[in-house]
Amino acid sequence: MAAPATPHLVALCRYPVKGLSPEQLVSVTIEAGQTIPFDRAYAIENGAGRFNPEQPKHLPKINFLMLMRDERLATLTAKFDTDTQTLTLLRDGRQVSRGQLTTPIGRTLVEQFLAAFMQAELRGPPKVVSAPGHSFSDMSVKCVHIVNLASVRELERHVGRPVDPLRFRANLYLDGLEPWVEFGWLDKTLAVGTAQLGVFARTQRCPATNVDPGTGARDMAIPSALQRGWGHEDFGVYAKVIKGGQMATGDTVTVGG
Repeated sequence: MAAPATPHLVALCRYPVKGLSPEQLVSVTIEAGQTIPFDRAYAIENGAGRFNPEQPKHLPKINFLMLMRDERLATLTAKFDTDTQTLTLLRDGRQVSRGQLTTPIGRTLVEQFLAAFMQAELRGPPKVVSAPGHSFSDMSVKCVHIVNLASVRELERHVGRPVDPLRFRANLYLDGLEPWVEFGWLDKTLAVGTAQLGVFARTQRCPATNVDPGTGARDMAIPSALQRGWGHEDFGVYAKVIKGGQMATGDTVTVGG
């Protein structure tokens, strides 16, 4: 009989711009009480918005372009240079926009492209927004989002078709676990690399998961499938970073008390 797999970190992702494609990392250093650096550091307001960079506050995602409503975003590939904070947008492998988001002209270049590309979905001119230290997460507290790939495979068996794990827009994808074991981690600590994470909530899924992250097609009904199969619409968990450190793909994951 084969030995059971060791729980480990398979993939590590961040989303520099809310609603756009992920950047996969090999390793990252994370600080206590923070997100993965540059995760959701920018967002795109859909028309006149309420975000004030001088007094940044958490706002509902409906204020911004987002996959839940604006699936056309998934047809773009975003490349982000953290050194210059330059965003490059590609469609079908071809560059369609590029701008340094720390400069007015750079933001304008990206906004002008999105104004044309997302015209049907906009309530007004789009605006790239940010504030030092602010994260445009769906959660009001700074945290990381964790998905168990064994649970993804259980969902695949239930719906009878492949499910791209990137539909869940997580930061950490884990494997070597039993399906749904993550729901028993509430108020427990995970050690990943030299970092420690405190799990505090299950993730209730929204229709953004219905969008194929590769094609932009709204081709599944994930929350409904979860409700039919398990009587809830939760998938994944949120955790706060309680001890900073380095995490890397392949790192062992240990669950503490």
